[in-house]
Amino acid sequence: MANILEQIVADKRAEVAAAKAELPLERLEAEAVHTPRPRNFFKAVTQKRDRVNVIAEVKKASPSAGLIREDFDPVALAQAYERGGAAAISCLTDEKYFQGSLKYLKKIKRAVDLPVLRKDFLIDKYQLFEARMAGADAVLLIAECLTEGELVDMLICATQLKLTVLLEVHDTDSLLRVRHHIGFPHSQYCLLGINNRDLKSMTTDLNHTLRMLHLVENTDILVSESGIRTHEDVAKLREAGVNAVLVGEHLMKQPDVETALRDLING
Repeated sequence: MANILEQIVADKRAEVAAAKAELPLERLEAEAVHTPRPRNFFKAVTQKRDRVNVIAEVKKASPSAGLIREDFDPVALAQAYERGGAAAISCLTDEKYFQGSLKYLKKIKRAVDLPVLRKDFLIDKYQLFEARMAGADAVLLIAECLTEGELVDMLICATQLKLTVLLEVHDTDSLLRVRHHIGFPHSQYCLLGINNRDLKSMTTDLNHTLRMLHLVENTDILVSESGIRTHEDVAKLREAGVNAVLVGEHLMKQPDVETALRDLING
C-alpha cells in the first residue's frame, strides 16, 4: 500500500476529466449559481463550548480498513450523529476507494440541520462546483495533493462559492509550506486540519497532532483528524488546546453510533 495517495490522485484526475466531458464546467458553474447559500461550517466547528466540537464522519469503507460497515445507511447515520451531539457531518464521496458518493451527501444535507463537509481528494475547481451543487457547506483540501499554485486557486474559488475549507496537512513540510495561506482570502472560511493518518502508508498516530502543535499559530481553527477512539483521546487533545476533532472509523464500527458519539464527547 506504499504511497497509495499518488494512485488515488491519478485516478481522481481521470475521474474529473470524464466528468468534464459529460458535463462541462461552464454548465456546472451556471447551475451552481442557483443553489442555496451554504450553512456556516466554520462557525459550527470553532464555536466555544464546554466540550469538544466533533465532525462526525459517514464512511462506508477505506483502503486501510476495507469495508467498515455493512448496514450502511448514510441518512440514518447522519441523523444519529446529529442527535448524539455532532457539531458537523463529514461525508466521504470518493467511490473507488471509500465506496462513497455525492448522492449520499445530497441525501444527508436534506435530512439534517448540521453543516456538511465533502470529504474527497479534490484536485480541480470542477470538484468545488460539484460540491456546491450537491449541497456541501465545506470541502476538504489536502495539501499533499496540491501544488502551492493549485491550492491558492482552490482557496479563492471555494471562498467565492461560500464554502468553508478544511485545509489538511500531515507532513511538517506541508504545514510549513501552506500555513501562510490559512485564512486566505477570507479568515472565516478556512480551518486547519492535522491528519494523524499518513496517507502514503495509511498508518495512524494520535500523538502526531501534539507533536505539530508548536507550528500552529492559531489553535482556535485547528481540527485533529483520525485515530481518535476514546474520550481519553479527546481529553488529551483538549488539554493541549485542540477543540475540534474529526472522527469516522471508530464511530462507524460501533453498533449504536449515537451512543458512541455521546460517550466520545462526554465520557
